[in-house]
Amino acid sequence: MEMNILRQFQQYFGKQSRIASAPGRVNLIGEHTDYNKGFVLPGAIDRNIYVAMEPNEEGRLNLRAVEYGEKYSFSLDDMRPVNGWPTYLLGMIHLLMPEKRLPYGMDLVVSGDVPVGAGMSSSAALCSAMGIVLNEIFQLRLSSMEIALAGQKTEQQFAGLQCGIMDQFASLHGKTGHLMKLDCRSLEYEYIPFDFPDICIVLVNSMVSHSLASSEYNLRRQQCEAGVAILQKYDPSVLSLRDAKRSQIEAHRQEMEDVVYRRCRFIVEENKRLVDGCKMLEEHDLDSFGKEMYASHEGLSRDYEVSCPESDFLVNEIKSMRGVKGARQMGGGFGGCTITLVEKKEADEFMRNIQTKYESGFGQLPDCYIMNISEGAHMVTPKA
Repeated sequence: MEMNILRQFQQYFGKQSRIASAPGRVNLIGEHTDYNKGFVLPGAIDRNIYVAMEPNEEGRLNLRAVEYGEKYSFSLDDMRPVNGWPTYLLGMIHLLMPEKRLPYGMDLVVSGDVPVGAGMSSSAALCSAMGIVLNEIFQLRLSSMEIALAGQKTEQQFAGLQCGIMDQFASLHGKTGHLMKLDCRSLEYEYIPFDFPDICIVLVNSMVSHSLASSEYNLRRQQCEAGVAILQKYDPSVLSLRDAKRSQIEAHRQEMEDVVYRRCRFIVEENKRLVDGCKMLEEHDLDSFGKEMYASHEGLSRDYEVSCPESDFLVNEIKSMRGVKGARQMGGGFGGCTITLVEKKEADEFMRNIQTKYESGFGQLPDCYIMNISEGAHMVTPKA
């Protein structure tokens, strides 16, 4: 991929370029907990978004996307939200550059192999790669966390998604062979070894493209905040659902709309599943961890209502397949991928079987991906 984007940049702009790479992510457990100041357990993956960039003498920002075959050109004074993928690049410039603009023109090419709309956080990877290359070219001396926070604000201010910090954090802090237990309130984190040489991570794409910026996603956040407002009347220390106990939610259930109660119950239970799950991984108890994954999916489907018939079908079918430890919907929901832990020796048969079953049920062959836990965002030195 690095050599391909170099060739494309040379073809488009007639010069060499610097390149940043940023991975997508998987999340083993802990969904929708990040914007509720809870815990998440992501890992960076070996699929990346690449951004190649070099100055020009035109005084404009010229953008090209290899896979889309699209091109755009912007005035340097026009770093405002737009429709489509350029908004993420404009947002990072606006949030990271000292004058909220570039000091001179830039030529930029985007490429990558993170599937869009599959729940692997391609937009966060794009923001991360852009932040890394800006940091390098302009010597901004920003930390990885500062770039991650700018990526989160870009999603919120330029794409209209009131997301948490997980996706951007994971893309920038990934470590080969390790998951990251992130406290989304304090931003403290620790690396949790994913040391299971006989297990692989398989994503099955429902082929239902989700729109996280839809009203449904932001509505979930509002519903959680409504629950917190009720709990705060009785305990001012409850600043988010991270601070709430299941007993508190049950005690004030009658004051909550049923949908608010179920949203709050899921988040509190999901945080507990994650904390317990980390201990299970450290104890190499993958069978128990797998049960927590199934419980997570059940909650996402019934209580948080962010699943879809296709994802529910996949998880239900996967449960009975040989070599599977656990599975659930991954990402914000409304489509995208399921994530499965499966024995490596059964992985090929697993993928063939689930593709056959899904095609029979929905008339479409789903993409399957074997993912490896990989490094976070960085500048690339192309191989000769």
